[in-house]
Amino acid sequence: MNTKFMMDYLSALSMNNNREWYHANKDDYKKANAEFEKLLQELILEIGKFDSSVLQNNPKDLTFKLVRDTRFSHDKSPYNPAFRAHISSKGKLPVPVGYYVMIKPGGQSFLGGGLFADMFKDATTRIRDYIVQNGGEWERILHEPEFDKYFTIQGTALKNVPRGYDKEHPQAEYLKFKSWYVEYPLEDEVWNHGEEFPAKAAEIFRIMKPFNDYLNRALAGFQMPER
Repeated sequence: MNTKFMMDYLSALSMNNNREWYHANKDDYKKANAEFEKLLQELILEIGKFDSSVLQNNPKDLTFKLVRDTRFSHDKSPYNPAFRAHISSKGKLPVPVGYYVMIKPGGQSFLGGGLFADMFKDATTRIRDYIVQNGGEWERILHEPEFDKYFTIQGTALKNVPRGYDKEHPQAEYLKFKSWYVEYPLEDEVWNHGEEFPAKAAEIFRIMKPFNDYLNRALAGFQMPER
């Protein structure tokens, strides 16, 4: 598993973010992407030691394209120089929540978990309602020493507690959120020792799992909107 080749390719793409360079170096992309899929396969097996629901996944089905949607962006660069994947019991769909990996040069790589998407109103409502009813469990998960050591809850949030919810609720600050996720940053040096990455990443994901499990209980019955 040549993680250095992945980083070298992404660094080169970042400096040559245009369609001409991308197509001229398509073979390097294919090789780098194959290395990323190898990494994902090893990571799936490591995660599977504590979460067997992910073991049926094929790495090819978990990855996201490099091509960017630039229609509503001031940045018209055609590619996102990052390898990304979401590993869950149902693949790369945002729900159920699972284990997110982003590999991007410049110290922008990270491991993530939780609900990153904030556009699904039903998902947001389900999680808010679940926190209202299960606030004690939420606090126990967030303040468990290992979790608290590595993670802080992030996400899109409103300025005020939304209408219909108690402003004095013990978890009122978290009821403002529209999405709830955590990130664990990775330095570029990690990819100099790629063979060590799957086991170390899986340990971070193991610590993250109770948080994911809580959100997935809240999201039970959620249906992804039809396109």
